[in-house]
Amino acid sequence: MHSFHDLTRRAFLAGSGAGILTTGLPAMHASASPGNAREKGKPNVLLIIADQMTPFLTGVYDHPVVRTPNLNRLAENGIRFDAAYTPCPLCAPARACLFTGKYTSNNRVYDNAASLHCDEPTLCHYLTQAGYDTALSGKTHFVGADQLHGFRKRFIPNIYPTDFAWTKHRDKKKPKSHARSYTGAAVKIGVENRNLTFDENAHHHALDYLKSRNADKESEPFFLCVSYNFPHEPFWPSREYWDLYEGAEIGIPHLPENLEATYSAMDKWLNTHHGVDRFGVQGRESLYRLRRAYYALVTYIDTKVGQLLDSLKQNGLADNTVVIFTSDHGDMLREKNMVQKRCFYEWSCRVPLIVSLPDGTAKGNRCDEPVSIVDLAPTILDLAGVGEDRRLPMDGTSLMGLIRGTEAQPRIVFSEMHSEGVYTTCFMVRRGTFKYNYFHGHGAQLFDLAKDPGEWNNLAGRAKYAEIEKQLKDLILKQFDPDWIEKDLRESLAKRLFLMDAMAGTGIDWKYEAKDIS
Repeated sequence: MHSFHDLTRRAFLAGSGAGILTTGLPAMHASASPGNAREKGKPNVLLIIADQMTPFLTGVYDHPVVRTPNLNRLAENGIRFDAAYTPCPLCAPARACLFTGKYTSNNRVYDNAASLHCDEPTLCHYLTQAGYDTALSGKTHFVGADQLHGFRKRFIPNIYPTDFAWTKHRDKKKPKSHARSYTGAAVKIGVENRNLTFDENAHHHALDYLKSRNADKESEPFFLCVSYNFPHEPFWPSREYWDLYEGAEIGIPHLPENLEATYSAMDKWLNTHHGVDRFGVQGRESLYRLRRAYYALVTYIDTKVGQLLDSLKQNGLADNTVVIFTSDHGDMLREKNMVQKRCFYEWSCRVPLIVSLPDGTAKGNRCDEPVSIVDLAPTILDLAGVGEDRRLPMDGTSLMGLIRGTEAQPRIVFSEMHSEGVYTTCFMVRRGTFKYNYFHGHGAQLFDLAKDPGEWNNLAGRAKYAEIEKQLKDLILKQFDPDWIEKDLRESLAKRLFLMDAMAGTGIDWKYEAKDIS
């Protein structure tokens, strides 16, 4: 198996002398023109994305305190994936991977200030060609001139920069202060904030859209993505949700005395980048307040999920709508005294993933096979009847075999992190119970998650595990080219830093202006 950029370069070299790219890709044809009557059997798809939600602090993933009755309801009617990962533990890259079905180094969205190229096909382009109405309500984190990427409708602007303003130098990064938000003092209760305002607005438009679909039962099928900012920091829940956990038992992370000795090079870089060094180890009261606020925000998102599910039923859409719930990545939440994401530990890299089919397939099932949200694009295209012969190459593999119980081949999942806080190309591979983290030129980590779910016992370099380590490293190097990625990343950053200054001089930006689409 070779990476997509490797295959593309080979195809180009095999082309004619005129430089025509001959990839042998299938011709793309629309199966239905937009606006045609619904094709019989095509389901609607509702994709719900939370931001920075770790599955470990959700009731649906068996946490004894955190309340998620609506996610529980969704899982009871669908399948819960117990080893789902992000292909990149960072917002914009993870979402780019989800929509393109391609790994970060193949779609080249390396960080939160990298643009998804307008010539990169997304899930939404395929669905539009298949006769779907594609609509987006909520967070996108698209950078660049294309602020739709195949969506026909987008209801609200984003609250993150659409230009290159967040681009960071590769070797001269300035430490941030993310860790400040992970102190008890930073938690605020019942205070208006932009995340809450944004999420309420996104939710309102999503409900209006579902209501409008009820008014025209003969219209084309829809793909609606509802994407929330919470439970991403700042951790400012409303009083209603904060009070739900009054007197509750709140779990506090355990930190061993030799904590520093357990850190990889990646961990040390990220702690500096996030400002953990400046805000130190937090006391029990501070951590209690942080976790309680997170519990509250998870339940807030759960309530929104419940209202969406209720709307499907009220508007006669539930019997023909696939519902998928996931997140872009997790949150360390002071596990190992680390914050935010960007690393490959389970709290950062694992995500919730629930898929509910209207016909009840796999109802109440759980799947412990490693999967990735990069698999969602081909999964949704399978459900929409877009055959593989009508798709360009993707890295993701459809989940339908696992959902239907027809797939027996063990899976391998990858994750990448190359920019924004780290100083080398970094990779993760999960196969079976083993996870291998490779930091090119800066060491590695190997964990047996079955025996060491907290990822404290690094097995890399031990003779007993030498063969497993070699196999996993070979999988990474077969899929990815660390040196090529480093070169491409540096070129991307240099271009963006230059264009950032040039655009500042012209006053041009790419902010999305919501239009009246009623």
